[in-house]
Amino acid sequence: MSDDLRYPIGKFARPASATPDQVRTWIDEIDAHPAAFRQAVRGLNDAQLDTPYRPDGWTVRQVAHHLPDSHMNAYVRYKLALTEDVPTIKPYEQQLWAELPDGNSGPIEPSLALLEQLHLRWVRLLRALKPTDFERRFNHPESGVLTLAALTALYAWHGKHHTAHVTALRKRKGW
Repeated sequence: MSDDLRYPIGKFARPASATPDQVRTWIDEIDAHPAAFRQAVRGLNDAQLDTPYRPDGWTVRQVAHHLPDSHMNAYVRYKLALTEDVPTIKPYEQQLWAELPDGNSGPIEPSLALLEQLHLRWVRLLRALKPTDFERRFNHPESGVLTLAALTALYAWHGKHHTAHVTALRKRKGW
């Protein structure tokens, strides 16, 4: 664990390459994420959900809504990369999405359920892919060309990253 409240598990480090075993491990981590995040927010009341995980950071509620937003975008990026030749994806303004009414004040249960259902489809897709499919690429206008293996590593990290925001806050606050 890191002392940096922004990156409690450390910053993401994009792998230069990936073995099929590494990819399978990342898929397992993606598969486990919805249950881990649900456990992290279990029992929190509205005041706790509306607490930022760090100064100038998102609230726990915003993080809960951000996860399915982000993971839906990732799922679509896989679909594009699997069906098109190095497609250019559209980035989105995640900070602005977090400020929309459904992201900053709505109940979290629909987002937790959406995350769970999305991951069922996503993981089913990922487990069905051949190792060569993870070499397929897409172009992110801000990050450059990425492989699906790198995207898999990123989202394995992403789920743990945001879960750690909540668990670290709970620990600091004694919740």
